[in-house]
Amino acid sequence: MLHYATLPSPVGALTLVADDTALVAILWPDDKPERVRLEATTERPDHPVLAAAATQLDEYFAGTRTTFDLPLAPRGTAFQRDVWRALDAIPYGETRSYADIAQAIGRPTATRAVGAANGRNPISIVTPCHRVIGRSGALTGFAGGLAAKQHLLALEQGRR
Repeated sequence: MLHYATLPSPVGALTLVADDTALVAILWPDDKPERVRLEATTERPDHPVLAAAATQLDEYFAGTRTTFDLPLAPRGTAFQRDVWRALDAIPYGETRSYADIAQAIGRPTATRAVGAANGRNPISIVTPCHRVIGRSGALTGFAGGLAAKQHLLALEQGRR
């Protein structure tokens, strides 16, 4: 059974989803259902994992938190989980290219597959897929939209 709570944020209302013990997803207001496939959920804002996630995200948006300390249970293939672990290693306020992530996971020719796995990251913000940009430095696709990506990067680089 999955549980959810809605968190108002500067980048829109986020839907936090948890199983009994860990955060499973953070969904964007206009998220496509096929991006992160989940079974039915029950609203439960008092769920301890959801409450902790909401508190830590509020602190992040206030600029007082740079890392997250939450139990996570992202659902994906082994390759996707490798990519998501590489995203977790990108320091706050820094960015990496898709090619950098492909290199980091030992799959230097898998840049496009890294992009696809990045787009399927179920735990946006906490697993910082917004820190991945094009090789040229250009902002590229993001499930929350490019304005949200720009906002998150500006927040982390002290420009908000």
